[in-house]
Amino acid sequence: MITENIEQYKGVYIFAQQVDNEISPIAYELLGKAKDLAADLNTDVTAILLGSGVKNLADSLAEYGADKVIVVDSPVLEVYRTEPYTQALTAVINEYKPEIMLVGATAIGRDLGPRVSARVGTGLTADCTVLEIGDFPLNPLPNREQKHNQLLMTRPAFGGNTIATIACPDNRPQMATVRPGVMQKIEKIEGAKANIIEFNPALEENNCYVEILDVVKEVAAAVDIQEAKILVSGGRGVGSKENFKLLEDLAEALDATVSCSRAAVDNGWLSKDLQVGQTGKTVRPNVYFAIGISGAIQHTAGMEESDIIIAINKDETAPIFDVADYGIVGDLNKIVPMLTEAIKAQVK
Repeated sequence: MITENIEQYKGVYIFAQQVDNEISPIAYELLGKAKDLAADLNTDVTAILLGSGVKNLADSLAEYGADKVIVVDSPVLEVYRTEPYTQALTAVINEYKPEIMLVGATAIGRDLGPRVSARVGTGLTADCTVLEIGDFPLNPLPNREQKHNQLLMTRPAFGGNTIATIACPDNRPQMATVRPGVMQKIEKIEGAKANIIEFNPALEENNCYVEILDVVKEVAAAVDIQEAKILVSGGRGVGSKENFKLLEDLAEALDATVSCSRAAVDNGWLSKDLQVGQTGKTVRPNVYFAIGISGAIQHTAGMEESDIIIAINKDETAPIFDVADYGIVGDLNKIVPMLTEAIKAQVK
């Protein structure tokens, strides 16, 4: 089904996820990218804030780039539930007709985005790593119109072995989910005040509603690797779970956090929440140590935006050296302990 009156759809919108009346970091990251896209389209940025008693959060969205904030405030939306949130976001899209709709690829966003896209009759590209405005098809084709000012949504495909650029030229809004940590928020605009639009659509309880009996919160034992300033990351080349003690010692000396590649998780050496890469988390630390990591595209997609990358690998042809700022070719079992001792000596 092709969207009728496609020219009516204007503006770049983001879903501003909040949990327990606190804006999730992904919302600010989406606003940063939305500002870039809106500048190319000569339009504005709108954040959609759903919840109960959340109007006070609108100014923080303005401080990170939202020109307008649409607030849907209802007791029904106090805790995330699929059906009422889907109804609310669908109603906003149908009423205000955004040209572009961005959602974070969080647990909530991955649940919400596809349902909303189905109800408004458009497509959705998941787990995007690059978003830009351009022509589609990318190169002119015989007997096919090349449309301009399209949202080009790029994401790894086929297990990360290729990169696909996808567009949605005939339907609106153009929807994408974006992984946390991929986009960058703008510098905070201190004192910015939100232009608030209050919208109260009818939310109808149906057989898709669920009742929340209890919410159990657990404090995560592991440090969030996406917040770490220094990461010491190990891969298949570390050799064993026991050998990760070498990386833990280095991390302790640096006041850093240990992370890993998928191979280390698959081998049961470290837990999934410490995995960096396309099927793990995207990180942007100040310093990233890649130790015993070959550097396949699935991994580098999750860490190549680190400020400084230091690679240690015995294979001088390993792809990791293509993205590393500094590289050491040699046996990590000898190099890592020497590095740890040298750092400890400097600290003393």
